[in-house]
Amino acid sequence: MPPALQSKLDSLPTVPGVYQYYAEGGELLYVGKAVNLRNRVRSYFHQSARLEPKTQRLVSHIADLEWIVTASELEALLLEMNLIKEHRPRYNILLKDDKRYPYIKVTWGERFPKVFATRRVLQDGSRYFGPYSSAAAMRETLGALRKVFPFLDCDRTISGRDPRACLYLDIGLCLGPCVGAVDQAGYRTMIDGLCRFLDGHSQEVLDRLREEMAAHATRLEFERAARVRDRVLAIEQVVERQRIIAPTLSDQDVVAVAREDGAAVAQVFFVRNGKLIGRESFQLSGAAESPDELLAAFIKQFYDDGAKVPGEIVLPEHIAESEIIERWLAERRGTKVRLTVPQRGRKRELVDVAVSNAAETLRVLQAAHSAESEDGVAEQAMAELRDALGLSELPRRIECYDISTLQGTHTVGSMVVFVDAAPDKGDYRHFRIKSLDGQDDFAAMAELLSRRFERLCRHREALVAGLVEPGARTGAFERAPDLVLVDGGKGQLSRARQVMEGLGLDAIPLVSLAKQREQLFLPGQRDPVILPRDSQALYLVQRCRDEAHRFAISYNRKLRNASGLRSNLDDAPGIGPKRRRMLLVHFGSVDGIRNASVDALAAVPGMTRRAAEELKAYL
Repeated sequence: MPPALQSKLDSLPTVPGVYQYYAEGGELLYVGKAVNLRNRVRSYFHQSARLEPKTQRLVSHIADLEWIVTASELEALLLEMNLIKEHRPRYNILLKDDKRYPYIKVTWGERFPKVFATRRVLQDGSRYFGPYSSAAAMRETLGALRKVFPFLDCDRTISGRDPRACLYLDIGLCLGPCVGAVDQAGYRTMIDGLCRFLDGHSQEVLDRLREEMAAHATRLEFERAARVRDRVLAIEQVVERQRIIAPTLSDQDVVAVAREDGAAVAQVFFVRNGKLIGRESFQLSGAAESPDELLAAFIKQFYDDGAKVPGEIVLPEHIAESEIIERWLAERRGTKVRLTVPQRGRKRELVDVAVSNAAETLRVLQAAHSAESEDGVAEQAMAELRDALGLSELPRRIECYDISTLQGTHTVGSMVVFVDAAPDKGDYRHFRIKSLDGQDDFAAMAELLSRRFERLCRHREALVAGLVEPGARTGAFERAPDLVLVDGGKGQLSRARQVMEGLGLDAIPLVSLAKQREQLFLPGQRDPVILPRDSQALYLVQRCRDEAHRFAISYNRKLRNASGLRSNLDDAPGIGPKRRRMLLVHFGSVDGIRNASVDALAAVPGMTRRAAEELKAYL
């Protein structure tokens, strides 16, 4: 040990503070905190033989140290976190991705609160809900909820005296406070309902809407009842994605870690009002002497980085810093926060599941890392396809199209999207073919592609005209593919080529995949491209084709079933138009009517016991 370092070790004070280890060239290696600086720092050198290998390597590189005395352990904790965040030392436990997860923010402190997505939780008087496991899931939730709670998301100042409202008022996605269509009290009442739903009180909202739907139906206001029914269905779709864990649980995060061969993962389950609303995993790096140290380091970084602090954080084991971390978290939350280690019951089961998920996530990440080290199968598939088709760039966005029909009825089309060789189901679309009475797959494909790519053309025209800001968020139809793949042979390819040329989009690469010999046909080329049987490119185009076929078939089947069931209901004895409408409004679908009991059927306004029994027997 260098004499200068030994001298500093001898002069360490016995007070709280933060210590910093430096390498020979001045690189900051590690930042730590201690209640007693002298005892903590000297333990690294006096007990180095009992430390884990990573920590032993840290000690072997220490050439100098510095320390900062603090007034309390809490102050030391805050300083340690700030220094780690600023310098990200090599041997500290760090969140490798360092990403923020999305929340729904309601600006409750404003007269007319706005609702939007954010990745930063601030102490600004707003209300935050989440986190959500993905931005796509959060946007889907907001889209569904806006049909029920038409909130503001614009930037205009609300005076109530604007001469005209935007389109959202006309389509029912805003209450129009800007033009005085709703006052402050009415708008905030609606927003309070939204907040209560996001807080987990979904049943209250559903019960109120069902009462409203029944009232409209009783007054024979079927269009209004149907609109409320649609709102109920939108809410139910959101609720279905939330798994009920235990009604007795409140707001909790369940945290667990797993480590192996120098890699580590933290897993967080987000429980809000007894419902599991999401889960997320985080990669960790750095030296760790124990799972206890991993847990403590993760909690400090995760909740310091903008995550909303719940009232309870459930852990698989106790951590040495629990008391001081609880004090810090309570300051961030504004109320008491507990770190608990359950030994039995539902909480223990959740912890065990979180531990298992952390271990599985670590295994998957290690396998993925192995694949990446071999350049990755996805990149290989796209590179092979690029070379085989003579493309100028990797086909990162592939759109595949298919037609499905049964004896010329219910003809539908599908569009599936693969991004970086993986399905992007959020961009999937299906089409009901409108121009055909009989069966004509070529004409159906032409209509399908025309409707899809006319949208792209209109978007490009809007960009040129300055009606759309460059870089603005776009939907599936506004994104140009790197490759268009149609299911079929030369005939389908020819019609597809006509459509693309007619729209001025012939620069977009186009290819068809024939089923029999898995041959790829290109425009203007007589001979097909035949990919090797063991090619990753062949596997990729097969997956695209099969997924498009599956998606088209499922939509075709859905339409056929809906048509058949509706006809059966039309012919049911004792069920006229009014009763039919009342039943559909009340139960939402023919399946709902079929599964209802005689008592439930008889309870619908306008129904009798006898009519309910006859309908049940008929269905």
